[in-house]
Amino acid sequence: MKKRALISVSNKENIETFAKGLVEQDYEIISTGGTLTAIQDAGIPARAVETVTDFPEILDGRVKTLHPFIHGGLLADMKNPAHAEQLKGHGIKAIDMVVVNLYPFKQTLAKAGVSEAEIVENIDIGGPTMLRAAAKNFSNVAVVVDPTDYEQVLADIKQDDFDEEKRKQLAAKVFRHTAHYDAMIASYFAEQTDEIFPETYSVTYEKVQTLRYGENPHQQAAFYREPQHVAMSLAAAKQLHGKELSFNNIQDANAALEIVSEYDGPTAVAVKHMNPCGIGSSETIADAFAKAYAADSTSIFGGIVTCNREIDRDTAQQLSEIFLEIVIAPSFTADALEILTKKKNIRLLELPMDESVEKTQKISTVKGGILLQDSDTKALSMDQLTYPTKRQPTEQEINDLLFAWKAVKHVKSNAIVLAKDNQTIGIGAGQMNRIGAANIAIEQAGAEAQGSALASDAFFPMPDTVEAAAKAGITAIIQPGGSKRDQDSIDMCNKHGITMVYTGMRHFKH
Repeated sequence: MKKRALISVSNKENIETFAKGLVEQDYEIISTGGTLTAIQDAGIPARAVETVTDFPEILDGRVKTLHPFIHGGLLADMKNPAHAEQLKGHGIKAIDMVVVNLYPFKQTLAKAGVSEAEIVENIDIGGPTMLRAAAKNFSNVAVVVDPTDYEQVLADIKQDDFDEEKRKQLAAKVFRHTAHYDAMIASYFAEQTDEIFPETYSVTYEKVQTLRYGENPHQQAAFYREPQHVAMSLAAAKQLHGKELSFNNIQDANAALEIVSEYDGPTAVAVKHMNPCGIGSSETIADAFAKAYAADSTSIFGGIVTCNREIDRDTAQQLSEIFLEIVIAPSFTADALEILTKKKNIRLLELPMDESVEKTQKISTVKGGILLQDSDTKALSMDQLTYPTKRQPTEQEINDLLFAWKAVKHVKSNAIVLAKDNQTIGIGAGQMNRIGAANIAIEQAGAEAQGSALASDAFFPMPDTVEAAAKAGITAIIQPGGSKRDQDSIDMCNKHGITMVYTGMRHFKH
């Protein structure tokens, strides 16, 4: 008796070749709609599903395979005599293979100006039902959802090596596929109904690549991306040169992108271990990088640089003189590429940076669960600032304070950043107390601290940071405010003629 394969695919890549191979292996083909037409037009014998169900497609194709003559054939355990007897009694024939992929929901969602009606119409019902039925019954039914598996499946059938273990692997892929599909649909409806933190949280990602290793060589890792495009996402970058990115490269590069997105003018950001080691802004990207490099010419070694303007010859020449892992920019001139590609190991990533960053949520894993929060994207407006000290900031001090505030947001807490003339000059990151972070930043800045601005990611619990700032010659401070001992810091500022600005928001980063 011939085996039967039910084929119904949206992605028709190589389906004629696969169907022909099945017919050559003595399979009978059952199919629907456009798939049936494509197979028959290729001269391959196939019969319509309605000849099996004795019932026509209805409701504009919404109902065509949802029928006992189909699902009885998919779900019957032919090793169970009772199941076999029931099929015989109802005139149902077993189906040995299902080849299905689903309506293009993701592609429909990405279309410009798409209507809700079109989106909803591209939610597949019959396809997932057939896939899940066949995958559940993998010991009797082979199920193929991925066109890249066609060649291997045919080879296994020809060699009589299509065993239950291989069918189980295909079934596992099906359940991943339908879970991914359903998660995208659930996410769409959560957005449409403004469900920020729903009672269950389903997320799905698509694999970009297997990485050589994780944070350390003994840890395995892979890189996944969100199904829908996210503006200024590393997953959307085009690599122009260099070996594959590592786990740590991706982490650092993402941090650099988040930082550079804070600045409008030509800006260069250097990152090491997910902390900025230098940020510079100027009239040209070459001058901006010169500032970022001068901010910490030691730590930048082996780091990652992101620029928000095209890399030109002058900038490339500076970049080529030091060892860098990655350079990210919206574009590179031909001269710049000629210079930088001479360095074998440097990775060059091209990524458009003129798109607005979409609102996203951040997932952090903890043992046994996750923490979910909005990303820290809230901008600071001038009308939020308050001025508790006697001396008000000058225009230059305000510029320096805001520059430092944008930077400190992206430094591991406790965090202190010193800045002057659109350049970071000292960064204290990840300390257990605030004065410790301040001392690191002040020591790094050295004599440059004189006349600089200091930003703190959280309030001062005591006036010791202000006192250290005064000794270093810092003239302006920006911090959230809100400590029970705020007045102590205000008094210390007034004593030393320092102006202090409150933001009313903090930027802890763990």
